[in-house]
Amino acid sequence: MTDNLRFDGRVVVVTGAGGGLGKSHSLFFGSRGASVVVNDLDKIIETAMKAFGRVDIVINNAGILKDVSFARMTDQQWDAIFSVHVDGAYKVTKAAWPIFRKQKFGRVINTTSAAGIYGNFGQANYSAAKLALVGFTRTLALEGKKDNIHSNVIAPIAASRMTETVLPPDMLASLKPEMVTPLVAYLCHEETTENGSIFEVGAGFVGKLRWERTGGHGFPIDQTLLPEHISEKWDKITDFEDGRTTHPDSTAESMESIISNFENTSKADVDAARPKVISENGKVDVEAAKSLTFPSESFSYTERDVILYNLGIGAKRTDLHLVYENSEAFTAVPTFGVIPSFAAMNGVPFGEILPSFNPMMLLHGEQYLEIIRPFPANAKLTSTPYVVDILDKGKGCVATIGPDHVVTEKTCEDQAALYRLSGDWNPLHIDPEMAAVGGFEIPILHGLCSFGIAGKHIFNAYCNNDPNSFKNIKVRFAKTVNPGETLETSMWREGNKVLFQVRAIERDAIVISNAAVELQGEASKSSKPKL
Repeated sequence: MTDNLRFDGRVVVVTGAGGGLGKSHSLFFGSRGASVVVNDLDKIIETAMKAFGRVDIVINNAGILKDVSFARMTDQQWDAIFSVHVDGAYKVTKAAWPIFRKQKFGRVINTTSAAGIYGNFGQANYSAAKLALVGFTRTLALEGKKDNIHSNVIAPIAASRMTETVLPPDMLASLKPEMVTPLVAYLCHEETTENGSIFEVGAGFVGKLRWERTGGHGFPIDQTLLPEHISEKWDKITDFEDGRTTHPDSTAESMESIISNFENTSKADVDAARPKVISENGKVDVEAAKSLTFPSESFSYTERDVILYNLGIGAKRTDLHLVYENSEAFTAVPTFGVIPSFAAMNGVPFGEILPSFNPMMLLHGEQYLEIIRPFPANAKLTSTPYVVDILDKGKGCVATIGPDHVVTEKTCEDQAALYRLSGDWNPLHIDPEMAAVGGFEIPILHGLCSFGIAGKHIFNAYCNNDPNSFKNIKVRFAKTVNPGETLETSMWREGNKVLFQVRAIERDAIVISNAAVELQGEASKSSKPKL
């Protein structure tokens, strides 16, 4: 092998470089073309900038030990450890961070230890500080990712001034710092994409760590939980060998099991005769799911609800047939048909039919709606949910050219806040914190709102706003929409069908694909849209 992982032109800052690991890191980076700066914690970044005009890599290695049992530990002994390990890493990284962001490159290595990960007798101060660096690193990895700033943490075992006080001489001889440094160098190279990870390294061994959690047990949330209930299920709560373990790697993943238990109520336990859909190994019995029965729900609406829905999908005050109940042509856009089913759908226990179900990760995949007859201005409807099928999501593509008709409509930033008043109360669309759990930067627009907007475009263009002309609609939701984006509906007429797709113009992203409306009556005979 050649030394192709070089660092020519890079500036590396190493703390605690007087000996041991820090010295090894410094010498190695220097041998691979880097400029290396070692200095006191307070001014090391300033020194690097004055000497070289940039900083590319920060290796927080400085540390001290003050072993003492917790019973005998003084505040000074506690504070001294945190001052060097945690505050030191914070100050150096904080000084380098704006430089990293400006140059769109940065690498951070923090140094934890086995004591921080597993604990160690007589090292409560040291263990606490070292584990703090793990959380520090993981957060830096998330915040720096968009600016190409990668942060990782190592738990090394190597001979040093610190380990000399706790390890025997024969073991120290085999733990050369030079066996740790290559991992540090690899993680800091510009071609390495590893980010937010924890590694144990020493004596020629390198291994990556991850969290593991048991499958646990969910108790009904509408009943009082007692210590006796915990005791009853303790074996299941602590079982790592039943094939249900998970490895959460983010706060969102850590909350999945907790959020999925929101649907766990005593009511769900009443019907013990229900077929078991999910096996112990997580397999889904589709036929058993299709045989399940769920309660029906009634839904009553008035002209007010129709107007609210029409406004939620972008109707304007000039669209009297959509917003004024006394208009002779007053009607609900046919896609209003999705609204009555919300109450019934909320009663479906998805956790019983989908393994590892997380409501915050639930996104609409497809929607089909058939209109038997136009919706009256007010009515009482009954919805009965059932499982049609359970399918793995597939991949595909659609090629389209030359649309017959294109309509663009800019959504407003408050669109989701208005649309949810029609009945879709999912907090994913209004609460920034819940949206973050689902992996979104901001609350997203309801898929059925985009669906309604597209349906409205076709209802106007090809049905002349006559509900008798609109037979059914089917769509696939390809990507999410952010409130405020401009939606472009492209339509192609083929016989009595209008094929269409919807694009978010600002991101040039297809958000609804594989979509079609089937026309009936006079609209099915016309070859051109009525504008």
